[in-house]
Amino acid sequence: MLARTVRKWTLVHKWTSLICTVFLLILCVTGLPLIFHHEIDALFDDGPPKIVQSGLSSPASLDLAAANALRQIPGYFIQAFFWNHDDPTELNFAMGPAPGSHPTLNRTLKVDANSGDVVSGAKPRERLTYFLLRIHTDFFVGLYGKLFLGVMGLLFLIATVSGVVVYGISMRKLRFGTVRRNRSSLVRWLDVHNLLGAVTIAWVVVVGATGVINTWADLVIKAWQNGQLMEMVGPFKDRRRPEVLASVDQAVSTARAKIPSMIPFFVAYPGSMFSSKSHYVVFMRGDTPLTARLLKPVLVDALDGSLADSRDLPWYVSAVLLSQPLHFGDYGGFPLKIVWALMDVAAIVILLSGLYLWLARRRGGLRPENGKG
Repeated sequence: MLARTVRKWTLVHKWTSLICTVFLLILCVTGLPLIFHHEIDALFDDGPPKIVQSGLSSPASLDLAAANALRQIPGYFIQAFFWNHDDPTELNFAMGPAPGSHPTLNRTLKVDANSGDVVSGAKPRERLTYFLLRIHTDFFVGLYGKLFLGVMGLLFLIATVSGVVVYGISMRKLRFGTVRRNRSSLVRWLDVHNLLGAVTIAWVVVVGATGVINTWADLVIKAWQNGQLMEMVGPFKDRRRPEVLASVDQAVSTARAKIPSMIPFFVAYPGSMFSSKSHYVVFMRGDTPLTARLLKPVLVDALDGSLADSRDLPWYVSAVLLSQPLHFGDYGGFPLKIVWALMDVAAIVILLSGLYLWLARRRGGLRPENGKG
């Protein structure tokens, strides 16, 4: 009975692993530099040097910052801007050739929040991290690529769970983490494969699960747009985008007055994918490491800056918001990124060693009594 159970779990582990291994290797290799994407982008910013303003006791007007961003790229529109989580004196503007153009066409500008000056700018498509991120998220084929990688992620999670079951049953007569150095190189690799798999299981489950959730992000945004956002803008759905927008400073002040316990994080402009044609949407966030990832949208009329509506985000949107930074280790600063990178390297070793062991078994080099199944 036990032997039959081991064989069943071994088959599950083998085939789920084989199907997803190549794709998971690509994800791990591209994901490794993406853990440090902020640091890499900072090295390759192609704009003018940062202007440091001293002696300013309060931030510059957001309207001034927006006007400077528009002057920097004539003919472009502001789709959104957000405050840098790690440096609140930095504003990041997303600029597109049209109010509702696809984000992949955007250019980004960094603006000093104290002075309102544009301090750097780049075309995301010219960045190394842009290409790595597109490979990592959708293989450059959009939603279908994301959903395909989501399926690979689910297979990877199944392979991980089944691997733990097989390891626990097959190695029950050995101490945990044993590497049999007196056996053949194949058996030693099997033990290393099993040991790394056991040590990294928590990380693999967290990163794998959040990765799967992230592949649903486009669908989640669409569901929010067609659901809650549509309800919020319902009374104004036939309005067009104003020729002259109300003060963005006023819009943010309106949101602050509505939710004084939270702080502004992200402002979507009229016509962008996160707003209606005639409204700003100011996303407010908490001020703790956890609540900083939980947002609440405030709909503000772009004609006069008045409050239109505000609601808590649906749970499925919050799940995506919480999973995105956790996937790349963005919660705990640089030390956590180092841990994430080490775990990523371990995952690469696990995948390569698993592939090597499978090929060796096909050649008859690894007998069942040496390890799994």
